[in-house]
Amino acid sequence: MNATPRDSILLDATDINRMVTRIAHEILEKHKNIERLGLIGIQTRGVYLARRIQSEIRKVEGVVVPVGELDITLYRDDWTRISHHPTVKPTEIQFKVDGMAIILVDDVLFTGRTIRAAMDALLDFGRPDRIELAVLADRGHREFPIQPDYAGRFIETAYKDTINVHLTEYDGMDNVVMERG
Repeated sequence: MNATPRDSILLDATDINRMVTRIAHEILEKHKNIERLGLIGIQTRGVYLARRIQSEIRKVEGVVVPVGELDITLYRDDWTRISHHPTVKPTEIQFKVDGMAIILVDDVLFTGRTIRAAMDALLDFGRPDRIELAVLADRGHREFPIQPDYAGRFIETAYKDTINVHLTEYDGMDNVVMERG
C-alpha cells in the first residue's frame, strides 16, 4: 500500500486522527440527546471510521453510542457493472433504528451513489427520525444531491482521479492518497 510516483499522500495518521476527533465533537455539539444516536459505517473503511468516532464520543461523554455495519453492494445501481459475482460483506445492525438519529459514516464521498444506496439499505431496518452523513474526505463531483453533515476535508480532484483512504485496522497504516487519473 505504499504510494507510487503518480500518487500524492494528502493526509497522514495525525491528520486523520484530528479529523475524527473534530467530527466526533461536531456530532456532540449538534446532538444533545446522544441516547437516540447511532453510527452506521458503510463497509469497509466506513465501519472503522464509525468505531473511531464512537471511541472519541466515549472519551468525551462516557457514553457508548451503538455502531452498526452496512454493506450496500446489492443496493448499488451499478453493481452489475462492477462484477457479476459481487463480494457481499456483513451487515450487522444490533440496535433499532426507528426513532433514532442515524449518522452514516464513509471514507470518501464522490458521486453520492454509495450514500443513496446506503439510505435505501438502512430503510430496510426501520424508520430513523433523521439520517446524517459523516465522511473523512469529500472530493466533489456529485451526481446526486447529497452533501455531508460532517466532513474531515474537502479534496479538490479531477473526475478521473482516485482518492484512497488507508486505515490501520484494514490496511496496516493510516493515510489518504490521491492517484491522478
